[in-house]
Amino acid sequence: MKLDAQAWLEPTTGVSLRPSPNFNERPENTDVSLLVIHNISLPPGQFGTPFVADLFLNQLDLNADPWFAENLQGLTVSAHFVIDRSGHITQFVACDKRAWHAGVSQHAGRTQCNDFSIGIELEGTDTLAYTDAQYDALAALTQCLRAHYPLTSVRGHCDIAPGRKTDPGEAFDWGHYAERAGWPVAALPPPRQDCNP
Repeated sequence: MKLDAQAWLEPTTGVSLRPSPNFNERPENTDVSLLVIHNISLPPGQFGTPFVADLFLNQLDLNADPWFAENLQGLTVSAHFVIDRSGHITQFVACDKRAWHAGVSQHAGRTQCNDFSIGIELEGTDTLAYTDAQYDALAALTQCLRAHYPLTSVRGHCDIAPGRKTDPGEAFDWGHYAERAGWPVAALPPPRQDCNP
C-alpha cells in the first residue's frame, strides 16, 4: 500500500478513490501528527449501503430514510478514508488536505483537530465487533500513513470530542489494533470510562 505524490493511495484490489468536495487546505506548516478513528453506518446499524459514500460526496437522498432528513440536513462532512466490513478501503480526501471529520475537537492542548489529523471511518457501530478484515486493512493503512507523516498519536473520535462523540466505541479493540499496526503504548488513548472501557 502506497501513497502517490498527491497523497492518494495507489488504486489496487481493495482500494478505491472517490474524491469528495468536502475538504480544504490545512494551515501552512502544519505537521500531520494525529490519526483519528471513527465509526459510521447509514442508516445507523445498517451495513453495505451506498449512503456513507453519498454523504461524503454530497449526493445523499435525504428521502431515502427518515433518519437522514432528521439528522443530516445540510451536513457537509468527509473523512480521508472509509474501511467497510469486508476490509475495502475507499479514500475520499487526499491526506495532505483537511478533511471535515472531527468537528469541534481538542487534542494535547490544540483545538481544531481537522487541521493536523487524518480521519479513518470504520463501517460499524460502537457495540458490534469490527471484522478481522477491517483490522487487517486498518493496520496496513496505518503503517502506510506512519511511513509518510509524523504521526505521534492515535485517538478515537470520543477522545477528541468527549461528551459529544462515542465512536469507535467499546467494540473497538485498541490492543489488537495497536499490536497489528505497531503503535507504541504511549501513542494510544488512555482508558476512559465513557470512551474506552
